[in-house]
Amino acid sequence: MTSAIRHVTVDSFDAYALGSFWAEVLGEPLHDDDKPGDPEALIEGAGLLFVTVPEAKSVKNRVHLDIQPQDRTRDEEVERLLALGATLVDDQRRPDGRGWAVLADPEGNEFCVERSAAERTDAVG
Repeated sequence: MTSAIRHVTVDSFDAYALGSFWAEVLGEPLHDDDKPGDPEALIEGAGLLFVTVPEAKSVKNRVHLDIQPQDRTRDEEVERLLALGATLVDDQRRPDGRGWAVLADPEGNEFCVERSAAERTDAVG
């Protein structure tokens, strides 16, 4: 027998607020039962569970998410995420269109934004 990953769990200062940010990023709703002040929030379609913990984030993530825009370019997605409250941590985008941008969510968790599938196809063709 094997195991399956049910959720990727993210410690947070405010599970509902951080879950709400990621729900906007991914275009997936928080679970119907989740309310402000709850100790956890779930984005079921993405398998992301946010739990409130007393400790603040203190070091670089050991695991991070790489996201790929579905209906916009990487650069358009970076701008959208910055407007939602993310911050740019490291810009690895190259003049030839390759590379990625490292952002942090409102609680400082790093994640990468890669090129869209269309941008990858255009670069090959």
